[in-house]
Amino acid sequence: MATKSFPYSAFLRGPSDVLPTLDNADVILERRDDENLILMRAERFEAGAASLRIAARGLAIVARRNSGLAEEVLAEELPWLTWLPETERHQCVRELLGHLMAGADTGELLPFGRALTSWRSTAVVWSDPRLARDLQGPFAGDGPQVPRPKADS
Repeated sequence: MATKSFPYSAFLRGPSDVLPTLDNADVILERRDDENLILMRAERFEAGAASLRIAARGLAIVARRNSGLAEEVLAEELPWLTWLPETERHQCVRELLGHLMAGADTGELLPFGRALTSWRSTAVVWSDPRLARDLQGPFAGDGPQVPRPKADS
């Protein structure tokens, strides 16, 4: 879908000049001191949300039946997955799919976005063997090991 940008102040001054754009495009309202806003017709929003739900559930079914294929599908879109150790790759795929399915169902995609950013950062660290080794410790300044507390009876 096409998008068209307008200053937020233009929308405040004359919404009737901006709203007709929604017939053919989504509108990005650019704000100087805060995040931009997006205006779109409800029908386009609902179609996108329904599409996301179907795609997320479809990918989740593939993952349950053939985890290797699901990883391959995600790795096609997220090539940095190859930098993760195999065990973490499996965990990453499961976590991302879980967040994607929950987000598709609720409309709350920020947890998915945060998890995606976090896993990408983790993969970048793993791509540098020296950095990955250094971040696994031991760390200078670590104190002596403390025994685990005993369970209460």
